[in-house]
Amino acid sequence: MQNELKVFAGESNPALAKAICGELGIALSPSESFRFANDNRLVRILANVREKDVFVVQTGCPPVDTSLVELLIMIDALHYASARRITAVMPYYHYVRSDKKDEPRIAITARLVADLLETAGASRVLTMTLHSPQIQGFFRIPVDQLSAAPIICDYFAGEDMANTVAVAPDAGSAKRAGVYAERLNMPLAVADKRRVGHSDRSEIVRIVGEVSGKHAIMFDDEIATGGSMLELADFLVNCSVKSIRAAATHGIFCGDAAEKLQQSPIEEIVVTDTVPLSPEEQEQAPKIEVLSVASLFARAIANIHTGESISALFTWSLEGREAAEAAS
Repeated sequence: MQNELKVFAGESNPALAKAICGELGIALSPSESFRFANDNRLVRILANVREKDVFVVQTGCPPVDTSLVELLIMIDALHYASARRITAVMPYYHYVRSDKKDEPRIAITARLVADLLETAGASRVLTMTLHSPQIQGFFRIPVDQLSAAPIICDYFAGEDMANTVAVAPDAGSAKRAGVYAERLNMPLAVADKRRVGHSDRSEIVRIVGEVSGKHAIMFDDEIATGGSMLELADFLVNCSVKSIRAAATHGIFCGDAAEKLQQSPIEEIVVTDTVPLSPEEQEQAPKIEVLSVASLFARAIANIHTGESISALFTWSLEGREAAEAAS
């Protein structure tokens, strides 16, 4: 596998790319990326990729435009270097929230990203926890979407969940939170949000489900500004919960979100390393616990490379990984 499989990385999340390679037992393939004085970017591939199976790790963290352009240039460079297959590994998909035309004269940018990836030469896309599943339908090439639920559930699995409830921030995230509730064998509650008057603003009016006297864990796909989590946490405090924690796949933490969450009633915020946490955010918010998804992506890359199924990874856990390693 080492002779045929190559993993490259852009500048967005090199730590995750190196961790993935560590799980695969290979070295990260060399490349260089820099800007000229005129602000144009150059990407140079420093390894032979002719007829190789190539994976490019690049996540959609700020500056998003820069990381997207670097990814496209790197894929194009690999394409013209005669790589046999190029898989874009996008732990957090660029422009994932721009998935629909919900106001006049705007672009569906997530669809544009799909078109750009295909035009650049991507043969396949591997991503994690898309905000909207329909984004997979934007592509005419195969797209595999991993879930961080096994990793996050393993983190909570050693605890007694007898008096714990999973809480979804709104009805739209109820199905996603339900996956965690089912895996951890606990009840599900959903925040009922209603529009206020004739404005576009909505607020929580009640919690559907029993939360009083229970430990609450809020589950969502991502934490950006933290507004939804903060609002829900304040509402749960008024519902007399015993404790509040939060978990999400992607920790975006826009602006001062990390600092606000640190000062909130939320006792712990669990996210994964699909998006790197800056040293400033780590210092501002020691409540944030970052779990690695490197093992899950490494397993997916290995399965794609060897032609095995990806579906088994939706139930993949650390326990399953240890059993597989013991059997190998």
